[in-house]
Amino acid sequence: MSSFTLPTRRMLAASLAATALALTVSACGSSASTMPAMPGMDSASAMPSMSATATASAMPTMDGMGAMASGDGLAATNGGYTLTSTTATLPAGKASGYRFTITGPNGKPVTGFAVDQTKTLHFYAIRSDLTGFQHIHPTMAADGTWTAPLAALSAGTWRLFATFTPATGSGKGTDFVLSRTLTVSGMPMDTALPAASASTTVDGYTVTLAGDLMAGMAHPLTVTITKGGKPVTNLQPYLDTYAHLTAFHSGDGAFAHLHPTTAVTGDHGGPTLSFHPELAQAGDWRLFLQFQTAGTLHTAAITVHVS
Repeated sequence: MSSFTLPTRRMLAASLAATALALTVSACGSSASTMPAMPGMDSASAMPSMSATATASAMPTMDGMGAMASGDGLAATNGGYTLTSTTATLPAGKASGYRFTITGPNGKPVTGFAVDQTKTLHFYAIRSDLTGFQHIHPTMAADGTWTAPLAALSAGTWRLFATFTPATGSGKGTDFVLSRTLTVSGMPMDTALPAASASTTVDGYTVTLAGDLMAGMAHPLTVTITKGGKPVTNLQPYLDTYAHLTAFHSGDGAFAHLHPTTAVTGDHGGPTLSFHPELAQAGDWRLFLQFQTAGTLHTAAITVHVS
């Protein structure tokens, strides 16, 4: 590992509400091998590990502001809440609407959700090789059925995550992250996980990460955005923050995301954003940083290694 060691983790904060963003993360794919297609898998035990050294679980964080997420993101059921869907397979290369419900401890669809980062539910899709990232905001029908408009998916095994906070019931105020796997028909063509790096480019922007982070220890992490060698200072709020950072660990399939601690003060964010993550385990992670300028959303992907 280079001297530049970064994590992307999830914030542990149940009793840590007074602590600055603690993020614990695990992951969803592997650079070395691809998860076999297993439709309908609902739990971490159902999803085979893609790294012999991967830790079995980690506590994900749904909200960059400190609430503790219930579960490690790899189960379809946690705390009495279940992500249910009758869809186990979808065709490749075709946009599709993925329908699902969140059922509560009483077995009925939940229809009341608290708003988190301007949305009542966030939905993510990632392929087993950590490609094809999608961050979607589904719509919910009156009966509690959600429809996530997935862009065309490539053949292989995908994991779909839903993050939400019930507004009523036993889980009121608790952040949850649940997931299911999905098989996309066809012959998978895997992509090797890019090597760890301190910077990446997207749409002409250069994203540079700086930090000296180790697993199990909280350290500051900064993200600097430039364009043409000049600092970018026109970041616009996206989901009430200047950047949305999603992490997938190249090992056990878990997920986490966090938001910068930098305060939002209008359409002039940047060039540097501050995070304060704490990764629970070592290994490679694939980060997806989303930020907005001039009404356009950019998604930068970068691999980091945590010792």
